Amino acid sequence: MKHNLKITAILLLMFIVTQFIGLYVINHYSSMKVVDGNVVNVSAPNLPFGLQPPKVEKQSDYYGFFTGIIIAFVLAILLFFFLKKFKIAFLLRLWFFVVVAVALSVSFLSFLSPLFKSPLANYALIISVVIALPLALIKIYKRNFLVHNITELFIYPGIAAVFVPILNVYTILGLLVIISVYDMWAVWHSGIMQKMAKYQINQLKIFSGFFVPYMSKQVRQKVKNWKETLSKSQLKRKKIKVNIAILGGGDVVFPIITAGVMLKTLGLMSAILVIVGAMLGLAYLFFFAEKKKFYPAMPFITAGIILGIVVSYLVL
Repeated sequence: MKHNLKITAILLLMFIVTQFIGLYVINHYSSMKVVDGNVVNVSAPNLPFGLQPPKVEKQSDYYGFFTGIIIAFVLAILLFFFLKKFKIAFLLRLWFFVVVAVALSVSFLSFLSPLFKSPLANYALIISVVIALPLALIKIYKRNFLVHNITELFIYPGIAAVFVPILNVYTILGLLVIISVYDMWAVWHSGIMQKMAKYQINQLKIFSGFFVPYMSKQVRQKVKNWKETLSKSQLKRKKIKVNIAILGGGDVVFPIITAGVMLKTLGLMSAILVIVGAMLGLAYLFFFAEKKKFYPAMPFITAGIILGIVVSYLVL
């Protein structure tokens, strides 16, 4: 097992909670609903800040959007390494701050807007932004462990809500395969993923994903002994080895997007089956991975997602 049972359970719990928050947020903004087994178009709120994607007029539009997503993904990676190479850390932090603030606002708005009816509807967006901005500031510039993980629960649902309308089952499957292959190459061959994670944590002091530091039993016992025998000044000079359990943001957001696509295609039960499959794939990785080794999570998650989709079409 890569981490102890308690830490593994915490990561899986945060993963599953984020998935269901994502379903709520996506459903709030979705104009496509499954009613009595039929897909119908309904009136739905637009995404704020001009994020509303173009409407799909015909099935071939999905493939154009798919190409655009791949190009955007490649450009984002290249931009990250460009800014990293020239050590423009403040721009990277600003980039993360804007994405976090916007994504949080999108998610918060989905929860707040039902509470505000016209003509007070605009207050929901204002309150969402007012809540999101300080949380984004603390997350990016203050490095608070609790704020970091709480905001992660709402960031990926907000991001997923933007992409779900422009993807269908075929394009999301293609995207999952491409991301999984990239993940394997980036972790096992080039080591890019490890370098990106270390750069974010050590240089930018941020991380896009769940981040849970913990001490082993031996280290906890050692700290306990120090507290009993050493003064405060001596304790401050001691170095403590802390383990870190992480789950990257991509490993969280792609299952949400897939569940959202299945939600508008086959309905809620199909979306839940996708989430269960993704969780089983991730749990398999956590339980059978070895300590101090890096693993690409997306191939395992993708396998679970595909299993969930297959079961959906067989039983629903």
